Amino acid sequence: MAIRPLAIVGQLVAYAAFMAVIGYFAAAPAYSPFPSDQAQIKLSFRHTGPPKVECRRLTPEEIAKLAPNMRRAVDCPRERLPIAVEVELDGKILYAATLPPTGIWKDGSSKIYETFAVLPGRHTLTARLRDSRRAEGFDHTRREEIELRPRQNFVIEFRGDRGGFIFE
Repeated sequence: MAIRPLAIVGQLVAYAAFMAVIGYFAAAPAYSPFPSDQAQIKLSFRHTGPPKVECRRLTPEEIAKLAPNMRRAVDCPRERLPIAVEVELDGKILYAATLPPTGIWKDGSSKIYETFAVLPGRHTLTARLRDSRRAEGFDHTRREEIELRPRQNFVIEFRGDRGGFIFE
């Protein structure tokens, strides 16, 4: 098979055109996923609530009714309570939701990842979380004055092992 110079030149031209198109779209048009004149607040965490129902001791009769390999002294249902979350910025509710537990048996952690575009400047930020059986109010609250710059990412986390809400 003979090498045809015209075929090689044609291939080089095609490859160059393809690389030029890829190079153009790698740099242009300019795209910004977030407006440059605003700041961003991110609410992101996973937290496991307590069991929905308290564990209870089984009576000897109840234990006897169970199959030998299923006998246990305490019955602890797996399902967890949902988590109530509220974020307030300058007295206005920015986000409020009840997060259900994950998993087939609803025994996993509740998860959240939300972003909010806000104006830069000084703000009062309040984050609240309820992870108990109480019907009203919150178990964890943090309120703080924050200063946001344009294009800043401000993160709200919740870590029970570190004392509650973390603002970064």
